[in-house]
Amino acid sequence: MNITKEFTKLEKSAVKLTVTIGKADVAENYTQIINKYAKNVQMPGFRKGHVPVAVLERKYGAALKADVTSDLIDKSLNEIFQKETENRPLPYAQPSLEKLPELDTSKDLTYTVTYDVFPKVTVGDFKGITIKEPQVTIGDKELDEELKAIQERNAVVIDKKDDEAAEKDNIVTVTFAELDADGKEIADTKRQDFTFTIGQGQNIYKIDDDVIGMKKGETKEITKKYAKNDENKDFAGTTKKLTVTMTAIKIRNLPKIDDDLAQDVSEKYKTLDDLKKDIMKNMETAKNRRINELKSNDLLTQLTERNPFDIPASMLKAELESRWEMMAKQFQTTPEQLEKMITASGQTKDAMLKEWTATAEKMLKSRIIVESLLRERNISVTPEEIEAEYTRIADEGGMSVEDVKKHYADPRAKEYLIDDAKEQKLYQQLYAEVKVTKGDKVAFADLFKNSADVQ
Repeated sequence: MNITKEFTKLEKSAVKLTVTIGKADVAENYTQIINKYAKNVQMPGFRKGHVPVAVLERKYGAALKADVTSDLIDKSLNEIFQKETENRPLPYAQPSLEKLPELDTSKDLTYTVTYDVFPKVTVGDFKGITIKEPQVTIGDKELDEELKAIQERNAVVIDKKDDEAAEKDNIVTVTFAELDADGKEIADTKRQDFTFTIGQGQNIYKIDDDVIGMKKGETKEITKKYAKNDENKDFAGTTKKLTVTMTAIKIRNLPKIDDDLAQDVSEKYKTLDDLKKDIMKNMETAKNRRINELKSNDLLTQLTERNPFDIPASMLKAELESRWEMMAKQFQTTPEQLEKMITASGQTKDAMLKEWTATAEKMLKSRIIVESLLRERNISVTPEEIEAEYTRIADEGGMSVEDVKKHYADPRAKEYLIDDAKEQKLYQQLYAEVKVTKGDKVAFADLFKNSADVQ
């Protein structure tokens, strides 16, 4: 096909493509399609396949021209994009036809489409970039905290005796309601059989200290005054009078931290020391992984600030819709039903997507910079490097290399592993080109706060 094309760059990584198809190809395509119609159309007074072309043109002229125009546009775009690399449209950015061209078989056919392309980003100078690496020490304190958490998870919950009073850390079940000025229950505030742990502040009225000393079956009136700066804005500066009935009191029977507990956690542990060694190893792995996440996030944030560019509108829209669908899955519902639920709660889908936009743009810009650098530097990994990855994953996960390989036998899973290995290789190159310094000392637990901020 005789085609000429012209690309014009637009804002936000959009492209305008103007295509001209030679008149000979236009006429040939028209003839092919009208002959196809002539062989298959059935019209009164004519046998199938014997309808004169002139009759077809008189009766279906407009439809025929539209069909030919559409076919020419599809064929020419397919031919262009098969050869094009730099100006190929994004998968979710279908070319938009500005105006349907008028077909004249004696003339060239010219049309224009616009669409989004992958942003072209040239990452510039790395000088002046400093990455601070948090300094984290894992010792006896962190080990004891993890052992205590394991102890809590393996605790047995048992009922307290009826004559025993509620104490801090007891798990209690209460029925409560607010009282009006006359001491009568306010119906829409009543809550039956609400369970919480005393001392953890897991109840809206913050009555932890007030129920200490109560026994099962006991009812108590409580008056609570809330400070003007209380975190609950509905309660701030108010006084609430409540009636609370204790319906159940339970305690956690904590197991001893010994060899038996270790064996209960997993049959692979024979002694408490075995469990401790594994905990320390897992915490060290988690620490290193988190520090790497923070370093890469810091680096990408600085690179996006130094290399500003716009996100294509279709790319941002696709990302926001993907997040919406993910949220629907988390709520175990459909995107359509989720929108109804959100609307019923007084919010709108558009408002939520707008709130997510800044985070989505940041993540997309980071991904684009990474992909641009991977291509620019032609980063690749060897089979030997992938074998080393299998060994590392097996060691960190306490598995055999054979089991790890089985997990990555699926082509998509292995492709993900290869992509991750390429990225890690890229980061190692980049860290050698920027300044990496020791950052502040950070507690192991604090290292994982705000982990959702990592892109």
